[in-house]
Amino acid sequence: MNRISQLFLLCIFLYSCQEKEAAKRPNIVWIVSEDNSAHFMDLYAPNGVATPNIEKLANDGILFENAYSMAPVCSAARSAIISGCNNIRTGTQYHRASQAVPLPHGVNFYSKLLHDAGYYTANNNKEDYNYATSDKGWDASSNDASYRDRKEGQPFFQVWNFHTTHEGCLHFDPKDIDSKPTVVNPDTIKVFPYHPNTKMFRYTYARYYDQIQKMDKQVGEKIAQLKEDGVLDNTIIFYYGDNGGILPRSKGYAYDNGTKIPMVVYLPPKYKDLFPGKIPTRCDAFVNFMDLAPTLLTIVGCKIPKGLDGKSFLGKDLTKADLEHRNEVFSFADRFDEKNDMVRTLRVGNYEYVRSYQPFYIDAQYNKYRYKQASYREWYNLYREGKLTPSQEAFFNTRPAELLFDLSKDPNEINNLSSDPKYMDILKAMRTRMIKKELSLNDLSFYPESHLRNAAFADPTTFGKKHKTEIKELLEIANLELLSYDEAREAIITNLNSTNPWKRYWALIVCSSFREQAKELLPAIHKIASKDNEILVRTRAAEYMGLIGDKIAITILTKEVNQTKEVMEIVEILNSASMLKMHHPEIVFKLNPDIISDNWSKKERVWVKNLINYLNGEGLIK
Repeated sequence: MNRISQLFLLCIFLYSCQEKEAAKRPNIVWIVSEDNSAHFMDLYAPNGVATPNIEKLANDGILFENAYSMAPVCSAARSAIISGCNNIRTGTQYHRASQAVPLPHGVNFYSKLLHDAGYYTANNNKEDYNYATSDKGWDASSNDASYRDRKEGQPFFQVWNFHTTHEGCLHFDPKDIDSKPTVVNPDTIKVFPYHPNTKMFRYTYARYYDQIQKMDKQVGEKIAQLKEDGVLDNTIIFYYGDNGGILPRSKGYAYDNGTKIPMVVYLPPKYKDLFPGKIPTRCDAFVNFMDLAPTLLTIVGCKIPKGLDGKSFLGKDLTKADLEHRNEVFSFADRFDEKNDMVRTLRVGNYEYVRSYQPFYIDAQYNKYRYKQASYREWYNLYREGKLTPSQEAFFNTRPAELLFDLSKDPNEINNLSSDPKYMDILKAMRTRMIKKELSLNDLSFYPESHLRNAAFADPTTFGKKHKTEIKELLEIANLELLSYDEAREAIITNLNSTNPWKRYWALIVCSSFREQAKELLPAIHKIASKDNEILVRTRAAEYMGLIGDKIAITILTKEVNQTKEVMEIVEILNSASMLKMHHPEIVFKLNPDIISDNWSKKERVWVKNLINYLNGEGLIK
């Protein structure tokens, strides 16, 4: 036998061994419902809706009490799931990506790793990743993708994604309240204390609960299919929501209702050794979406690549102590379509720390998709009419730079403890922990997205490492917001005069957080607004001027929109204008929609159009 024949037979033997080894592995099924907070299901909340099929899974499996999405919106959340990496270091933190980015070096989609390990990988059917890669590893990714198409004896990984509960299901005509009754009785609904208790809100809750129950039936149908096909006993099932949602102040917001999701894992008897405890159980361990990829790889026996941020929460080597030490979770919110924001959330045990880096922006900042919900529009109108309680109107007011909640006593995040002297030690400890977390990740959002597109998105993680020191300096400037003005004054002045544009940029954001207290710096800020060579620095200067009532800001922002063709610069400029209009609805801009370029992508044109329409007085709210 010649050498070529020997090598050929060896390859066949190795491939055959790989297929036999794969056949011993469990099948994995992920059932994903879109836009579901744990807060709306009675498995987690006393006033939630019943989900008997998911409950049946929980009765035979593990219900995770503290499962969290990385972000309160799908593309960012799904980018963390598919990669096992934290978005803020990989450049995938925006929804949706203005530019897809490469995977970190040495990292592949988990679907690719499973495919290479001999699994049949079927995704039915949503992807929505912010990564650019030609090899996603799916054998099939479509509405028809099914494990039934695998080879005989081949293990499979199947994703079923249910759109039933997606936010779009609440984009109904207000007339539906009287013409389209819900199965769930609106009169039985208990609304959250931050929502107005109106007929509109009770109907919206009931309509959403109806959709959750429809989704639960779909879950039951898929489990029945697995049983009928004779594969259930060899199949590990995960059910989870892809992010929080969808009632106002959930999806899109880095509060608990926007990021805490339901998660249930069913382990057949032969695989119960993957969990170090009795089953069924309710597990208190904190898990995050970036943990899903390493968990999946651990279950099937694949080597976990270096460069993943997540850690497995199932596996034969996992101990009870490992689970007990999982008491921290990090989440974030950045740009959502045309709405800019930068919020970081850290939960440790019962305490939740929320850091808003633009505290003068309000949660209710205009986003057309949000305000397609009639309940959002009603909420806004009630605020304008002065008919809300303090808890209900907080959504429309500026936010403190820091929020601290004790979720064991305040699950709805109403009582901010950050200024309570009794909690100062906890606040400082959480702040320190947050700073350490962001620095360890080289948080890329300390640069404007437009700059990242040009300078970083070719290789975001390498950019972050190279600019680690500068990111730390920008974070230190941003945290001047946490001092008194007198304590921060000297550093603000120093950075307003820096040769580094992004230090000037953040010094101006800090000025805006101090509002009138920083008014003595107005001459310097006027000069920056007229002469700085960086358009977004001029924009942030105009933003400050507008916040303290200088009407020239409107003229400056209108001018700046016409000074650039870079779409993400325009989106940021229009956000500054939108923020001012949310504070002062009587302001009307006169912006020319002709700035919208055919060279932009469809979504970029939509973002700019939505903002222009709102600023010109033609949006969904006035």
